[in-house]
Amino acid sequence: MKNIGMGKKRLSGLVLTLAIGGILFTLVSCRGKSKDGNAGAPAYRSEINVAITAQPPTLDSAMTVSQVALQISNHIYEQLYNLNADYTPVPDLAESVSVSGDGLEYTFTLRRGVYFHNGKELKAEDVSASMTRWLNNSSRAKTLLANSVFEEIDPYTVKLTVEYPSSDVLIILATWAQFPGIMPKEIIDALEDGQMVSEYIGTGPYQFGEWKQDQYIRLDRYENYASRDEEPSGFSGRKSAPTGNLYFYFVTDQSTRVAGLKTGQYDVTAIPAENYEEFEADPNIAIHPVPGGVLSAYFNTQQGPLANLKLRQAALAVFNDAEILLASFSNPNLYFLNPGFTNPAQTQWLVDAGAERYNEAGPERAKQFMAEAGYQGETITILATPDYAEMYSASLVIQEELRQAGFTVNLVSYDFPTWLKTKSDLGTWDIFVASTGYQLTPPQLLVVTPDWAGLRDDTLSNGLRAIRSAPNADAAKQEWAKVQQFIYDYAAATSIGHYISSVGTQKTIEGFESFLAPVLWNARMPQ
Repeated sequence: MKNIGMGKKRLSGLVLTLAIGGILFTLVSCRGKSKDGNAGAPAYRSEINVAITAQPPTLDSAMTVSQVALQISNHIYEQLYNLNADYTPVPDLAESVSVSGDGLEYTFTLRRGVYFHNGKELKAEDVSASMTRWLNNSSRAKTLLANSVFEEIDPYTVKLTVEYPSSDVLIILATWAQFPGIMPKEIIDALEDGQMVSEYIGTGPYQFGEWKQDQYIRLDRYENYASRDEEPSGFSGRKSAPTGNLYFYFVTDQSTRVAGLKTGQYDVTAIPAENYEEFEADPNIAIHPVPGGVLSAYFNTQQGPLANLKLRQAALAVFNDAEILLASFSNPNLYFLNPGFTNPAQTQWLVDAGAERYNEAGPERAKQFMAEAGYQGETITILATPDYAEMYSASLVIQEELRQAGFTVNLVSYDFPTWLKTKSDLGTWDIFVASTGYQLTPPQLLVVTPDWAGLRDDTLSNGLRAIRSAPNADAAKQEWAKVQQFIYDYAAATSIGHYISSVGTQKTIEGFESFLAPVLWNARMPQ
């Protein structure tokens, strides 16, 4: 069997201890300490400038999995529960929760004195409306909390009733991808079914200021923000908003982002893998490495040539994942081979199911499957976007590998918002690549979310339910192994490999944190 583990050598140079689900995750970064207000203390700028890789499709947190959208909207909206640095769900807009003995009812008491950006006090009607909309529109919520109901009990109390007991309800509510941001009831009431919000009003430390198309989004400090008192931790705790304005510039060109960070034009941006060593040696830049996620390929199981299982298996057998990863991330210290879809450091979910179909790099075996499928040269369409360099580079390598194996291949490329929209039409693509962040539990993964790549099968849905209702952690892990094996046997998707993300900041920045995304609500920049 191939060596698919995570070698120590590949992680050299990164001071990380990973842990999710009870294992502490710590990163060593340059975390500035805030200054006091004594005479002689430095003055601070009124803005922080962030360069992001693409213009977000929306800031409607319940309706998108776009990371650039979520890292902005995370400063605007808040949730009932959120994740602390230990990846544990803790109260955010909720004060507390009580769970019924049968595990079917969750009653949340809300914090008082919290106000929306339009001046309205947060009440249970707003939470009930927001959470009901999330249940009806979020692909994860529809899958994991189907037939659940949120209702108002009194002005400061809401109740969630779930269909069957499971161990991950609060984790799902505290999710980051497609997170359930709370907004005023009247905004939701004005929407049609499935319509996205265009008026961005939350309770967060920053309020929406301006969206200048193709240039930037500006957020402004919310002066009446009601912060929690706990120490900042992950996405939870105190949010002081010491900086007046946050600018998120849309900088799709990688070299422009790199040059902007060097010159100080930008204070924060993601560091491309090929520039990691360069910035590591720069005395003016601080690097914040975090566990990134999984670079995965998804196959269209419903329409087109790859609706044929044998042809999907042929395409999967072609993948030389080591070559794809090297082209995508350049620096071997920033990626590693592993067939799993979960964080390898999260041992509860670490399984090697499907490893025999992972990284086969077997064009001869692929040709055998192609013959069994009766392949007649039908075009395989790869959907790509240049807005994410690793996804685009991987798509190009896959295109060439498939061609060399005898497939007719066409690559179509769009900006990221158009890519997301096109992906929803199963008649337009056969394969796409995506870099997706880690999730706390397997049922939250995009690979098992039907709306992500169209995978719908009773084996999958029954397996997810078995995971969530398992009597103990070992039983849940065994059920997940069955699901991951199904994904590979069905050739629905493959992990190409895992990557480590790096955010670069000016070394002088204070109060900055890098968690699942850059956290700016306690950050400030000296003049």
